[in-house]
Amino acid sequence: MAASATDAPVSAPPRSGRRPTTRSKSRSRQTRAAWLLTLPFVVLFTIFTAWPVLHSVYMSFTDSTRADLRNPFAVNFIGLDNFVKAFNDPVFLQSAFNTAYFVLVGVPLTMAMALAAALALDKGITRLRGMFRLGFYTPVITSIVAVAVVWRFLLAPEGLVNTALGWVGVDGPNWLGSTTWAMPSLIALAVWRNFGTAMIIFLAGLQSVPAMLHEAAAIDGAGAWQRFRHITLPMLRPTILFVSVTTSIGYLQFFEEPFVMTDGGPLNSTLSVAMFTYRQFSFGNYGYAAAISYLIFIVIAVVTAVQFRLLRERG
Repeated sequence: MAASATDAPVSAPPRSGRRPTTRSKSRSRQTRAAWLLTLPFVVLFTIFTAWPVLHSVYMSFTDSTRADLRNPFAVNFIGLDNFVKAFNDPVFLQSAFNTAYFVLVGVPLTMAMALAAALALDKGITRLRGMFRLGFYTPVITSIVAVAVVWRFLLAPEGLVNTALGWVGVDGPNWLGSTTWAMPSLIALAVWRNFGTAMIIFLAGLQSVPAMLHEAAAIDGAGAWQRFRHITLPMLRPTILFVSVTTSIGYLQFFEEPFVMTDGGPLNSTLSVAMFTYRQFSFGNYGYAAAISYLIFIVIAVVTAVQFRLLRERG
């Protein structure tokens, strides 16, 4: 007689918790291994980045100077005095004005030249396109010292620029020695040197615009300017935002151009906030310099937020 189903041996229930325990142990080992692998970076980041940043924040509220370097905590807490001092310092205010001038003129010029070059390389220039791309981008990777030597030679009172102007009967100024022309000269140098990066980014953005949109608009009778205004520019909004933000951040911290070309002169007409901060550090005014550094940080954060507000895509 066949055994009934109820007579079949009943298997023991699986041990509850065995598999989760194994998995939890495996995760625990992976977590320990991950922390062990990242420990060198965490240690180096804490020592050389996090701690200096936090200490510089503290320093900006103190009267720390070169004399306090051996005992950095033996300083007086002075609150916002360094920040108040900055807004009452005529040299700092001049450097802030110079930096604003540099950014408000330099950023739009850089973006306009970059977009024009990108449009030409995307559609207009068909022959030797690679050579033009290389030529436009070469200044970006060229040493600022080498660039400065060439530009100082070109803009010297008897340099090539004034010589060329003399051929057409124009008496050129002392470009780098004039309070009127020194800053425009540095802006021209910065635009020429930096628009290649923005051009590459714009070129990538232009190549992502669907060609069928332009073809459909052309069939409907839209001209080149209308297609650029109503199709290309809206499609480039994320690219324009990225280029605007990165270029503005760089230009708000501009340092090499006045440091190498004019040393902030003449009469502080090309002194930037970054260069003013560098000078305060070299003078040993560490607390004051730290406060100005955080003023730059605040301005960069505000400018970036405004640009995101104005240029981001509307959902």
